Amino acid sequence: MIRIGEDALQQIRDHGVRTYPEECCGVMLGREVDGNRTIDAVYPVDNVQEVNRKRRFLVSPAQYLEAERTAAERGMDLLGFYHSHPDHPAAPSQYDTEHALPWFTYVIVSVREGKADDLTAWALRENRDRFEQASVVVSAPAAHATQPHATGIPAKPRKEL
Repeated sequence: MIRIGEDALQQIRDHGVRTYPEECCGVMLGREVDGNRTIDAVYPVDNVQEVNRKRRFLVSPAQYLEAERTAAERGMDLLGFYHSHPDHPAAPSQYDTEHALPWFTYVIVSVREGKADDLTAWALRENRDRFEQASVVVSAPAAHATQPHATGIPAKPRKEL
């Protein structure tokens, strides 16, 4: 089960709408207790994918390290990542399956014609053959949750061509 606050849920939806028709991406921080995950904060990151940003997202190694650092500073864990599927269902693609890691949660929001639609959560099986859908419970914001800083987690510097 994935528990997520209304504010965090809305931030994911809004991020998907802002980046439409390209995919958005971000990190999710919180805690895991007895296999249940509570997402206390979400942080947008720049999609550093350089090709086909309408169908792919990429989190750079620098962004990943910053997410781990931010989680540690706030006494949380990096629980996973979210991204959008512009004009496609909120279900993992084959590409998503091939590039995911089984210890993370993946939230996908469908953005259709610029409007946020379905939102789903997924966990990759240990043998990495497929995702299994997780139930999402929307809750009130956690008292200890912190809001992301204005710029989110920074992207890697882009190469000049």
